[in-house]
Amino acid sequence: MVDKTNSNLLKWYPVYTNPRAEKKAFEALQRKGIEAYLPLQRTLKQWSDRKKWVEEPLIKSYLFVRIAAHAQTDVLMTKGVARFIYFSGSIASMPDRQVDDLKLLLSNATDLIVTEENLRQGEKITIKAGPLKGLTGEVIDYRSQKQLLLRLEALGCSIIVNVAAALIERL
Repeated sequence: MVDKTNSNLLKWYPVYTNPRAEKKAFEALQRKGIEAYLPLQRTLKQWSDRKKWVEEPLIKSYLFVRIAAHAQTDVLMTKGVARFIYFSGSIASMPDRQVDDLKLLLSNATDLIVTEENLRQGEKITIKAGPLKGLTGEVIDYRSQKQLLLRLEALGCSIIVNVAAALIERL
């Protein structure tokens, strides 16, 4: 159980799950009283006899936990959790702002593309209007002028969002 009294000690950590176990690991963490976030995206699936809208993890085999450092063992002892993500030899943590940005992206009906492609850095921007107002990221100059890159470096992946160029302001 996580002590939520001192929120200054709590950090977001990306966690790698067993394949196709994201939802079960998320539910198990919640049953333990651990604050967790599983970004889900609705997608239309086609079977031979029907189509159906399903919620799938935005980033396969990943979820996020907000814990104090001493609670890492409790997370690892959760069914479906494989390991923490390491960056430069230590467990990677994420700023609250990145998780908040991800929640904001998913709260809007926006088409997202997740890619592990190492996209080159472009110009730093912020969105000045619309449902994604306040998000910051990098322009992808070789894709199109209507795509914003929100880089989540601790995960080693990028999220691309389509947004009108008129809504982008240089930082």
